[in-house]
Amino acid sequence: MPIEIGQTVTDFSATATGDTTVTLAALRGKQVVIYFYPKASTPGCTTEGGDFRDRKAAFDAANTVILGVSRDGLRAQENFKAKQDFNFELISDKDESVCTLFDVIKLKKMYGKEHLGVERSTFLIDKEGKLANEWRGVKVPGHVDEVLAAAEKLNASR
Repeated sequence: MPIEIGQTVTDFSATATGDTTVTLAALRGKQVVIYFYPKASTPGCTTEGGDFRDRKAAFDAANTVILGVSRDGLRAQENFKAKQDFNFELISDKDESVCTLFDVIKLKKMYGKEHLGVERSTFLIDKEGKLANEWRGVKVPGHVDEVLAAAEKLNASR
């Protein structure tokens, strides 16, 4: 059952780059952007990650942590982060527990074949751990600016 706007997001713990474990509860007091992408080192995912990287200072100013999530293994995530010089952590969600929590695994079609994959989605969680905003079926161009505007507005309202 997907999380609804205004509901508290269930705490989770996940393995991430930089030899870290991300726990949502440990981030209380900060806003959190969690963005889900289909596969590390693919063109759209590289562009989206680069947009978040390039605007990280503005997200920091809005008291907002950025986390990227895909089903890639930790080594693939570390390589992606290093190659693209990402200045935020990437979560390796091979068991799909975080993807399932946010209901982003969807039936997709590629070359006429159906498969289950990650729907490009972004979630903004407020300082108290409640879901403040969500974007599903994301198109990359302009998306990060929209997320940043929402994070700045939420931060200013608190």
